Amino acid sequence: MAALISDGLIAFVKRACPTCSMIEPQMREVAKVRGDFQVVTQDDATFPSGVANLIDDRELDHSYVNQIEATPTLIRYADGKEVERVMGWDRAAWQRLTGIASIGAALPPLVPG
Repeated sequence: MAALISDGLIAFVKRACPTCSMIEPQMREVAKVRGDFQVVTQDDATFPSGVANLIDDRELDHSYVNQIEATPTLIRYADGKEVERVMGWDRAAWQRLTGIASIGAALPPLVPG
């Protein structure tokens, strides 16, 4: 099992999730802006496209350990500990966690996972 980052943002996603597919461009934007962004993908090791730091979690090992109940889930870690998490697409929370004020401006404010 590949190691997850201990400081930064980790998104748990899957291609089969409509909300995850909707925010694929936003994940690419986070990956461009932040060097501490990692994506754990549950069903397709190539999703999302354009994001270099992908972890294949088709066995769901990381998802189980991190108690992922829905995708997408974005978690911020500091010093190896979870600081905050948001499930689904919550534009204000993603803006706060990523530090990208314009992220998802054209998307609805809230979409469940």
